Parts: sequence; structure tokens; C-alpha cells
Amino acid sequence: MGFLSGLFGKKEAPKRLLDHPSKLLKGDMITLDDSFALPAQLRGQQLKVEAIHTYEYQRSQQCEYLLRGHSDNAIYLSYVVEDEAYLSFSIKINRAMVEQLFDLDAFAEIFEEPGKATLTPEPLAAELAQEFSQWLADNYHQVEFAGFGYFHREDYRNQKPPQDENGARGEAFESYSLINNAETLAVDIEVYDGGDTEVMLTLYRPLTDIREYWPAS
Repeated sequence: MGFLSGLFGKKEAPKRLLDHPSKLLKGDMITLDDSFALPAQLRGQQLKVEAIHTYEYQRSQQCEYLLRGHSDNAIYLSYVVEDEAYLSFSIKINRAMVEQLFDLDAFAEIFEEPGKATLTPEPLAAELAQEFSQWLADNYHQVEFAGFGYFHREDYRNQKPPQDENGARGEAFESYSLINNAETLAVDIEVYDGGDTEVMLTLYRPLTDIREYWPAS
């Protein structure tokens, strides 16, 4: 009887294959490379997907993963496909930190037409250098001015986000971006209705920086 039940009993469902950043779901975990090419906030870290967001633009969408590790600091990850595929890691900085990292008069020029600002970080104190030096370039030039989009706190991969003008759309924002000459580091800014502003330091890295994937189920 035991033999027959073994033959005809239910088989275990195959484990979900997770081997690429585009396949990440909420609850999944990744382990990053321990190379010193990565900032301390990323180096060798095991990070869990806490939420998945969607940026909606006129002709495209971009998925964003909100990751957290043992430090509980938020890391934002996107898988970007242009001429080639790469990873985009970002951390948010508040206004007080913007004031320490940049000259505010120079920073304000980012929001002025024609949108061709340049930006050079201020010299960093030792404690700030340890935390931010690998997130910052020596200088930046502006590549985006007042781009329009919607931010959704949902995963809309392979779906069209809500189009209801009565409130079911995402949160409208204007985007401003600056990048270094090597195109490895960026400053990304989102300005929302009411003036709420998010400032991100962004680092572009190869897909191989993700060393291991751990599916939640």
C-alpha cells in the first residue's frame, strides 16, 4: 500500500527558479558581492525585497525594488535595459544631508531652465567620506530636466498601471537627473505635488554584483 501511495501520491511542486533581478518578488533575498568596489551599504550585504514599486513614464515603465538588510537602511534597486543591461542602486538623502554634500546655490540651478546645471560635491568630513565617498562623483552634468511621470506603490510588471484621473493613478512627479562623465554615478531628484522632494544618490553596477538569489517560496 505504501508503495502504491508513493506512486500515485501528490508530487512536490518544483521550487521557483530565481536567477535574475527581473524575477524578484516580495520576500525574496539577494546576496551582493563583497568587492571593495561597492560602498559599505552594499558590500557583501544580504538584502530582502520589502516592496516593489513602479515608475510610469509616457512611453515606458520601470520596476523598483525596495530592499532592506540588517542595518534596516532602505536600498532601492532597479534592473535597467538600455544598450546593455545593468543594475541601478540608490539611497535617499534628506535636506540636511544635501546641504552637507552640495552647495545649495549650485544645487538650485538644477531646477532652472535650460536644465544644463553642473554640480561638484563639497569636500567631505571624515565621517561623511566613509559613508558617501563611493556614492559621489567628482562632478556631474545635468541630463534630465522636468521629466514627467507617476510613481506607483505597486508592482505593475507586464500590466498597464491605472489610468483613472480621479485618483487611481500614481503620484505625479517631475524628475531631474545629473550624471558623471563615466556614467557610473548619478544624482536623481523627484519633485512631487506640493513640493515634496526626494533626492537619491545612484550607483550603476553590473548584474554580476548579485552573487546569490534566495526565493521566498
